[in-house]
Amino acid sequence: MELHTLTRSKSNKATRRVGRGGKRGKTSGRGGKGQNSRAGAKFRPEWRDIIKKIPKRRGYGRNRSRTAVPRVRFATVNFDTLSRQFKAGDVVTPIALVKAGVVRRISGKVPPIKVLARGELTVKLSFEDVFISEVARATIEKAGGAVRAPVSRKVMPSKKAVSSLKAKS
Repeated sequence: MELHTLTRSKSNKATRRVGRGGKRGKTSGRGGKGQNSRAGAKFRPEWRDIIKKIPKRRGYGRNRSRTAVPRVRFATVNFDTLSRQFKAGDVVTPIALVKAGVVRRISGKVPPIKVLARGELTVKLSFEDVFISEVARATIEKAGGAVRAPVSRKVMPSKKAVSSLKAKS
C-alpha cells in the first residue's frame, strides 16, 4: 500500500440540501402534490392489510375473544388399541397411556383422553381419570371392568404433576 492508493471509507462530499433556492427549489425534486411530496409521509404498513384479512371473532357472548373458551382437544383411544397394550387387571390412566406410547404429550402436558368403543375389549381393565363414551362405558362394565370419574376437563396435568404421580406409583 502506498500513499497515492489510500482512499477514504466515507465520502468527504456533503449531501445536497434541496429546497433552499438554486437548481432544486420549489418542489425540490419531489414532483407535484400529494403524500409523497411531504416530509414524514407514512404509508400504510403491509401487516395492516394482513390483519384486515384474518377472520375476526364476531358475535356476542361465548364467541367474543375475551370470553371465548378454548376448545378441549381430546386424545382418542379405542378398545382395539387398549387390548393390545394392556393386560387383564391393569389400570388405564392418562399417564399409563403416555408410558405405553398410545398417546403423546401436547406441549409437554398429558392431554385429556377419551375412550371410544371401536373394536372389542378382550381384557378386563379399570379406567381412571379418562373420559369414556356411553357405548364404551357399557362395554367396559359388561366385561367386568371399572370406571372412576375423570378429572375436570380444564385440567391438563403438567410435567411436574406427572412426575409426582410417577413417584407415588
